[in-house]
Order: sequence, then C-alpha cells, then structure tokens
Amino acid sequence: MRTTGFVTDNKNLKKTSGTPNLFFDSKKSVDFEKNADNVIYKVTSTQLPAMIGGAFADVYLTKGNIREPHWHPNAWELDVVVSGKAQISIIDPDTNKLHNYTANPGQVVFIPMGWWHWITPLSEKLHLHLFFNNDQFETALGSTTLRLTPPEVYELSYGINAKKMADTLSPIKGPVEIGPPLPEQRNESNCTEPSVRNEEISIRVNGKDPLFNRQ
Repeated sequence: MRTTGFVTDNKNLKKTSGTPNLFFDSKKSVDFEKNADNVIYKVTSTQLPAMIGGAFADVYLTKGNIREPHWHPNAWELDVVVSGKAQISIIDPDTNKLHNYTANPGQVVFIPMGWWHWITPLSEKLHLHLFFNNDQFETALGSTTLRLTPPEVYELSYGINAKKMADTLSPIKGPVEIGPPLPEQRNESNCTEPSVRNEEISIRVNGKDPLFNRQ
C-alpha cells in the first residue's frame, strides 16, 4: 500500500515502471463550483499518484462571496494570491486572537495545520493558489459543524435558546464551501448528508427539554 502524508517520498516510483504521469489539467478536477466565477479546483495524488506529500487547489472568488470558515486536520496551507486582493482571516488557538491579513498578488499567507480560517475577496475578482503538505488533505467545514450540532447543545453550552438556534441554522442544509449558499443549497431534498433535525435528542437542561420545554 502506498503511503501518504507529510513527508515527500518516491516509494511509488520504480525504475521498471517508466516515467509516471506528471501532467494534469486542474480544470478537469472540480472540487466545488458555485458558478463560473466562484469555483475551486483541486489536484491531489488521486489525479497525480506520483505527487506524494503535497496537494494543490486553484480558487476563484468574486466580491460578495466567501470561502467559508473551515480547518484542515491533517495539513498546513499556504495561500498565494495570483490576482486581485484578499483578506485571509485566521484564529490563533494558542493566543485566542483573530488575525486578518490583507494580501495582494505575489504575497502569501501561511495557515498552520488545524487552525480555523476563511478567505474574503476585497476586489471584484480574486484568484488564489493554495498548497497543502498532504496529498490527501481533509477539510472540516463550519457549515457542517454548525448544522450537525444539535441546537440543544448550543443552549446547554452557551445559553442560546435552542429553538431560535434551530430556526437560525435551518437554511443550512448541506456543505456550503463558498457562501452565501445558493437557493438550491437551501433545499433539504438536495442534502446528501443525514440531518439531525429529525432525530430524537436526549439532552436536557435543568431537567427540561430546552426545545419543547417538556418536563
């Protein structure tokens, strides 16, 4: 089995196998497409098996859209602005501070592994190259975390009214990726992941069901 991860190796390149595939058109690997101007292309070892230890994303955004808050549990990220102007926001879990970096073409922003971050265009159009140190990097989206956390947990944790929280989060029916979500993304019938809204929640606050105020 081929190994993947942080350290680049060439264990899958053998003299007898000849030169591996070293070329790929990133436009043939769409990771997410909101529309023609807001799209993410991704190249990993799935597309280039010889590319061990690294991956690439080609990101296009327009003003009024946002690469939603997310984090990568198994890779750091290096963002390079190709054209346009970006604000790249990162929360430092060590100092509990929010950092907003304004980046122009040729400037880079580094995001350590596991750090919460998002990207906002400051120009009409924005183009970025993103590099990761894992050829099969994972992404945990804020939209997924928000909608799959039972509303009762928010009330128990933060004192937020569970019913109001459920109503507030109800438009989020699936992964957003590039926000705000399109109308079809708000359609529950298009959601491929299980919803927690129809599940029975057993969490109780002070002996009561916080959503329905039952004893």
